[in-house]
Amino acid sequence: MKVSKNLMVYLVLIIISAFFLLPVIWIVLSSFKAGTSLYKWPPELIPSQPSIENYIIAFKKGNFGLFFYNSFMVTILSTMVTLVINTMAGFALAKYKFKGRDFLLIGFISTLMIPLEVIMIPIFQVITKLNLYNTFVGIIVPPAATPTGLFLMRQYLLSVPDELLEAARIDGASEWRIFVKLILPISKPVLSVLTIFSFMWRWNDFLWPLIVISTPEKYTVQLAISNFVGQYNVDWNGLLAISVITMIPVLIVFLIFQKQFVKGMVTSGLKG
Repeated sequence: MKVSKNLMVYLVLIIISAFFLLPVIWIVLSSFKAGTSLYKWPPELIPSQPSIENYIIAFKKGNFGLFFYNSFMVTILSTMVTLVINTMAGFALAKYKFKGRDFLLIGFISTLMIPLEVIMIPIFQVITKLNLYNTFVGIIVPPAATPTGLFLMRQYLLSVPDELLEAARIDGASEWRIFVKLILPISKPVLSVLTIFSFMWRWNDFLWPLIVISTPEKYTVQLAISNFVGQYNVDWNGLLAISVITMIPVLIVFLIFQKQFVKGMVTSGLKG
């Protein structure tokens, strides 16, 4: 009876997963179709004559080697800055008592309710004054301190016993040494979660790079994809092929950190 029940549960989960993965599967399979096959009715899921011609043409159409390099550089640097800032801020808000700490935390978290469209004009004015317009730094720095990352780090570090930190201080460890040698190793699960989120956010970001970057040579891959959309038509073949390729880096990052990801998501909200 128990085996049958587990089998039914797994079957239902597989069906639900297949339902949500169907659009992704359709995109991947359609990227191998010839141009006319995309417009067949009824549509075919599996291409009758699969070909990689769409990928070849897509890469020939634009300098996507440069665009992918730009995206990787921006995403990796932005993720590193995000990890450093949010880990330090989360540690301070979780383990240090100072005046206005709770008010500061509420202020940070409340920014989750403000969409980017509301604050992008003030942010744009700031980066213009700092001469960061049309630079990669202008893409990397403004979104580095995320309230989501701060909340995850703070919630996770609340579960670390204060006695552990006090013991390290008694042994003569400085605050910086405690952070590097104690907090960072303990925080591997939540750091993995934040790494995946940050990589996904920055890799898929379109609006902010569109505002900051004006030189085509500095385009990220998401901006370059918009070149497949013309005024009167859309190059669906090239668009699907490049879209499939852009999924791969995020998938690889998730597979690398997936073991720590589940643990970090579970433990980040255990203690408030």
